[in-house]
Amino acid sequence: MPAPSRVEIDESNAQYRGAWRLFALGSKSGEVVERPEVYITACHVAWSMMNSAFLRAPVETEQALAAAAASAARYFSAGKHGWSFVICDDWLAPSVRDNAPSILAWYGLKSEMGVTGMVADRLAPAIYPQPPFAVRPVTDTWGRQAVADINANAYDVPRHFGREAFDEDTLYTPDCQGFVACRDEEAAASTVVLRVDAAAYVALVATQPQHRRQGAAEAVMRHALAKAHQDWGTERTVLHATSAGEPVYTRMGYRPVTRFRMYMAPPPGQG
Repeated sequence: MPAPSRVEIDESNAQYRGAWRLFALGSKSGEVVERPEVYITACHVAWSMMNSAFLRAPVETEQALAAAAASAARYFSAGKHGWSFVICDDWLAPSVRDNAPSILAWYGLKSEMGVTGMVADRLAPAIYPQPPFAVRPVTDTWGRQAVADINANAYDVPRHFGREAFDEDTLYTPDCQGFVACRDEEAAASTVVLRVDAAAYVALVATQPQHRRQGAAEAVMRHALAKAHQDWGTERTVLHATSAGEPVYTRMGYRPVTRFRMYMAPPPGQG
């Protein structure tokens, strides 16, 4: 397999920012702020992952990384919630990458999670027969809360954090579609697919513990991406995978492009 190109690494960054931009714009209190050093997508909710800052371009010096972190920290210091700084390893010069944790610690940021940026030009055929899950589109409160609750459980945050972030009727639009896999009327797994540029971005893939290792996540993802292809004409698809999800996505035809680290800062005054 050829090494990822700079174009694909840049695409993975743009897709991440673009998806979180749609989440922020779909949040009733959210906003997007573009600064020279940093791109901010703030839902202004309690779940820090949904109040995010991103680099605008690759960083060659420690001073440039510090300036971006300082700009984001100033923005979020005016609010009441924790926030995250999402940074691509390949967008940091090697010397900056090595010193990033100590630089970012000055701004209350601590590395909490790593994800792999992945891409598929088209999905690989399913290896196993698709399991008997019924997939429902998110069209009502039940669907929105199912996505919220499944993901809150998967990320080990309080249920009300998930519902504040994702039980929003303004979030789900023709460019942001949610789906829930069900078995016996019980919500089992979720996926949200967003149209970002010329690709379908996959987010919020999670499965309830009692339904794991049964193919629920793959079933709902395939359904969501088939709908995206039908509505948007997109086959190329991008996501950012946790270590738990990466084997599933590899089996579906995704390949790794780059790595991201998510640094988290607590709410103002709680550092």
